[in-house]
Amino acid sequence: MTSSAIGRRALLRGAALAGGSLALARWFPAWAQPVSAGIAPDMPMLSGEEIAMRIAHQPITIDGRTSHGIAMNGTIPAPLIRLREGQNVRIAVTNALDEDSSIHWHGLLVPADMDGVPGISFPGIRPGETFVYEFPVVQSGTYWFHSHSGLQEQLGHYGPMIIDPAGEDPVRYDREHVIVLSDYSTMHPHLVFRRLKQQGGYFNYQRQTVAGLLDGRDQSLGERLAWGRMRMDPTDIADVTGSTYSFLVNGHGPEDNWTGLFRAGERVRLRFINAAAMTIFNVRIPGLRMTVVQADGLNVRPVPVEELQITVAETYDVIVEPEDRAYTLVAEASDRSGMGRATLAPRAGMTAPVPALRERPLATMRDMGMGDMDHGDGDHGQAGDGVDHSAMGHGVPSVQGAGSGGEMSHSMRDFSNAPGVARTPTVQSIAPMPVDRTGEPGQGLDGVEHRVLTYRDLMALDRNPDIRAPSRSLQLHLTGNMERYMWAFDGVKFSDFPDPIPFRQDERVRITLVNDTMMAHPIHLHGHFFELVTGHAEFAPRKHTVNVAPGGSVTFDVTTDAVGDWAFHCHLLYHMHAGMMQVITVRPEGDAR
Repeated sequence: MTSSAIGRRALLRGAALAGGSLALARWFPAWAQPVSAGIAPDMPMLSGEEIAMRIAHQPITIDGRTSHGIAMNGTIPAPLIRLREGQNVRIAVTNALDEDSSIHWHGLLVPADMDGVPGISFPGIRPGETFVYEFPVVQSGTYWFHSHSGLQEQLGHYGPMIIDPAGEDPVRYDREHVIVLSDYSTMHPHLVFRRLKQQGGYFNYQRQTVAGLLDGRDQSLGERLAWGRMRMDPTDIADVTGSTYSFLVNGHGPEDNWTGLFRAGERVRLRFINAAAMTIFNVRIPGLRMTVVQADGLNVRPVPVEELQITVAETYDVIVEPEDRAYTLVAEASDRSGMGRATLAPRAGMTAPVPALRERPLATMRDMGMGDMDHGDGDHGQAGDGVDHSAMGHGVPSVQGAGSGGEMSHSMRDFSNAPGVARTPTVQSIAPMPVDRTGEPGQGLDGVEHRVLTYRDLMALDRNPDIRAPSRSLQLHLTGNMERYMWAFDGVKFSDFPDPIPFRQDERVRITLVNDTMMAHPIHLHGHFFELVTGHAEFAPRKHTVNVAPGGSVTFDVTTDAVGDWAFHCHLLYHMHAGMMQVITVRPEGDAR
């Protein structure tokens, strides 16, 4: 069914089937059990061929404080939807809000009219109406779903989805826990956005101080003066911070301390989903090594690490083998303004020490797109584009190295011109010498002593389905103006109605994203997976979301095999809302459109 409204009888039938599926759960196969393999009992589950969901206002209580949220079927996060590869599913979604809503199935390969983006793939779900999403399930892995309407995602409109493989799962485990990471503010999201428009650093309470200058923790006086002349703030790592956010694990605040149980000796699968609106998390479990086995729902060759950075909208599955004691699961905000905290334990009521927040990071010349000027390593290429940026007037400011107090002879504002980038107020700067940073662990993690996951560590478990060489290449710049809080692709905001980026069906294209800003941007492509160009050839990791580091670049190859119009955007909610979104259109060969 593709119509947006269904009759009362059909809706009641769907609700009855969904409710009945829970009542008959003990007769389900193992993969469909609500608490199968140790899934948290406080996370309700929906499964089967017919599912009913209701979007409505809901109070949310975090660490003893109650505020307003938007829930699905009365819970935040929404109930876990568990499906099986090869099945068909019909999900009837009723909107009980007083505004339009939607659900986007993040990372799922569905027909374009089922993708759930109002204005692009369907009209949205109006108040009081029901829309039936119907699609075949053609993949397996860890995914999630969320609103693509307004700023509802920030209020709790998101939930996890697990799709079990049709055959044997190559990942061996005895128990699993779904770990949904998110952020929540008692401040209404539209007010948060208004504050950001008034002052880009409104929520940054970690600026440099005189005390930091005296004890050497922060920049030297010379460095501060140089950054000040550029009107740049090296502490500006995250737009919305722990000053207003609570960081949640499965809807629980740090004091609530969500706990996942295990038996000593088990192989426990943790399915991490970053459902935050704006927060990039650094995840670790002190005293317990994690082995990464899946990224964005697709299996990868096992990688043992002690920490990983999970950007907004990514998923990672890891295997841990805990001993008979409690462990603290730490999800630290990348700017270190706060953390989400949970416990893994063999028995209820056990806890482990909670580590203190680590020293907050400072942006560097590298984060400003000035290459390796304050690093003696890395790729000295310029975004892989073959362009001589110095010939375009993008001369590199002269500095004397990191921490030297050297002065910069140019302002980043001098670098506001590049091929294909519109000269608009959304282009505050162009990175003069961006480099591929996929071999780096993430902002603020390059100095830790243990192993941290990087994109270059990832290799697909199976050979990629399309290993053709790209027939053409495309470069896109991620641009912004922090002072006016404007974000865009190539200097053009989505509200300015840019032309869709055209592709032909089954075309093989190499795309390079160049980040001309000082902020990280998790870029998500709807309807497709792409292969990161990280040196692994036919075993390149396939993803649907990639974090583009400040002043860095990311290159990927994509086969545009899904006909239709698809959203392509930064998954930082307020960046997307402020304009960093585009549409790619895929048309069959011979289609004149």
